[in-house]
Amino acid sequence: MVLRALEPEDLEFLFALENDPDLWAASDVLPAPISRHALREYLRHAAATLTEAGQMRLIISGEGGRAVGTLDLYEYSALHQRAGVGITVLASERRHGHAQKALAALLPYAREALLLHQVYCTISEDNLASISLFQQAGFRQVGVRHQWLRAASQLGWLNVVEMQLLLEK
Repeated sequence: MVLRALEPEDLEFLFALENDPDLWAASDVLPAPISRHALREYLRHAAATLTEAGQMRLIISGEGGRAVGTLDLYEYSALHQRAGVGITVLASERRHGHAQKALAALLPYAREALLLHQVYCTISEDNLASISLFQQAGFRQVGVRHQWLRAASQLGWLNVVEMQLLLEK
């Protein structure tokens, strides 16, 4: 497993990932398909640094360099030395350890290269696999936001758990 920068060749992978309706519930934008043109433009400007953009997306590469997921740092604060972490893995590639390896690779990079003091994540309370992943990496639950996400069925609401890891040396 390798974490790498986005490449123009990632267009079709990102198109499939971003247009997966099962993943839209975790987003804060209204669910809608995204075009190849929009993704092409995104890839053209993806070279901005974490400091410039306030976010950074890395590709999780599996065997043979094949893209299997993404790891996002978001809501970066240089002043407070923190960033949110989000991981998405293709449904066909889940439960193969990609997310665990990606998170294990990210944490020393975040501490030593990006000089982050802490990382955090927000996870729907029904996403037990993700909660377990982050707990195993040392994150601890620090709170719950009630009725934070509209349920996919649009008939109810989901709570989210807030998790945090201090990156102490």
